[in-house]
Amino acid sequence: MDEGSPGGDGRESCAPLRLAIVAGSTIAFAPLPPRGSVVLGREDGCDVRIDDRSVSRRHAALHVGPSLRVEDLGSANGTFVGEQQLPALTARTHRLRRLSRESAEIVVGERFNLGATTVVVGRAPVGPAVEPDRGHAPEDVVVRAPAMVALYEQAARAARSPISVLILGETGVGKEVLARTLHARSPRASGPYVELHCAALPPSLLEGELFGHEKSAFTGASQARPGLIESADGGTLFLDEIGELPLAFQVKLLRVLEDRKVLRLGGRTPRRVDLRFVAATNRDLEAEIARGAFRQDLYFRLNGISLVVPPLRERRDEIAPLARKFLEEACRHLDQRSAPRISPEALGVLEAYSWPGNVRELRNVIERAAVLCAGESVLPGDFPPHLVCGAAPPRGGSAPPPSSAAPSRGGSVPPPSSAAPPRGGSVPPPASDGARTRGGPGGDGAETPAAAAEPPTPTPRAEAMAKLRLEMKVLERQRVIEALEQSAGNQTRAAKLLGISLRTLINRIDEYGIPRPRKRTP
Repeated sequence: MDEGSPGGDGRESCAPLRLAIVAGSTIAFAPLPPRGSVVLGREDGCDVRIDDRSVSRRHAALHVGPSLRVEDLGSANGTFVGEQQLPALTARTHRLRRLSRESAEIVVGERFNLGATTVVVGRAPVGPAVEPDRGHAPEDVVVRAPAMVALYEQAARAARSPISVLILGETGVGKEVLARTLHARSPRASGPYVELHCAALPPSLLEGELFGHEKSAFTGASQARPGLIESADGGTLFLDEIGELPLAFQVKLLRVLEDRKVLRLGGRTPRRVDLRFVAATNRDLEAEIARGAFRQDLYFRLNGISLVVPPLRERRDEIAPLARKFLEEACRHLDQRSAPRISPEALGVLEAYSWPGNVRELRNVIERAAVLCAGESVLPGDFPPHLVCGAAPPRGGSAPPPSSAAPSRGGSVPPPSSAAPPRGGSVPPPASDGARTRGGPGGDGAETPAAAAEPPTPTPRAEAMAKLRLEMKVLERQRVIEALEQSAGNQTRAAKLLGISLRTLINRIDEYGIPRPRKRTP
């Protein structure tokens, strides 16, 4: 262990520490100081505030130094740390020991619980120390789906020309990654790569950031400062969410695109610039033009070549490799020696979900699972509950490819309760006792009640989802039992540990056939 670096024994030991906090289905990060004590709790005055009902106002303190120690501050729902176990016992269980106004030593990457909230001390990712704005494309970009292969081949051809590129796609699909790839494969790869999120700055600051200003151009302008357009001279300027750019600035940006000159605030002489413009948006710019929110001439200038990034639900071949990549990255930041594998059941949940947030949502889900996973495999129980409940195609979106039945002509898979089999699917058995099906001998083309009432054959996908729901109930039943054991049979405290109401806990005890516990002394 390095001096002043808790639990550090590698080259990442100098990376700053941070907390990963999982409360419900959300994950948040909080930086930690190199040394000192950090108070965690629900109170506003705490160093790290955790807004969860199971966390006390001043729940625990984390002492950072040559070693890490977590101390319970008299919390109501307890502070729990892991017990040492044999490797054979850690595949699916994670035994916890409760601290009561005492402390315990932990290591980087080890998780502990504040009530029902899981906390892990990990290391913050460290970016490159030199030339962080060069925009080189990541070496491990996942491109598997045929649509993505064709897209990146088209992007490679477009990168060789100086023409402006407009990247379209839903939020979180990877437009920024494609923009960096365009820069890295262009003749301008040795030049700067500058990004501007057009919705991140208020209009009062946007003009100065984009165009720069001269000395004394406004109050507080003590020296001249180049804008982002000048900073990208010789390279690429990426304008993210260009559809959010106010109309007043669209005119000025159009002038730069046409003249390749920029005029600073308070300046009199335009400065010539040589750069390539790449813009991205998740909006329908043609619809924005129709309602007068976006200039048509600017659209034509930006749309030299348009590249459309498909949503993740249409790239299901990439879900598994992306999930493994994100899991390895998350475990590396948590200082875990090896990443757990993703179980087939968990992978089935990921591939069945519709991913409205696309790759960004997938990364968040996997980072959460990396924190919660207690064994050697990521299980469906490590995912947010809505992931299993909402494993269906989004409204108006593309349906996932069915496992056995072909989709209907409308592009969506019929629900399992539909009486008619999907087009191209299995044929129902012949009707018995003279009942005739459509097109049968002597039939008139009408379907008899016997045939209409024929139950559909369950599809493999429906069977898999039914099995998955059963496994989820087993996991939830085990969680209820563990919470009751930790709370010594006190149902009110067990409900708080689980983050649910007492009535919900009682309903689940009855539903899962758990014997009613009796209060006992902890």
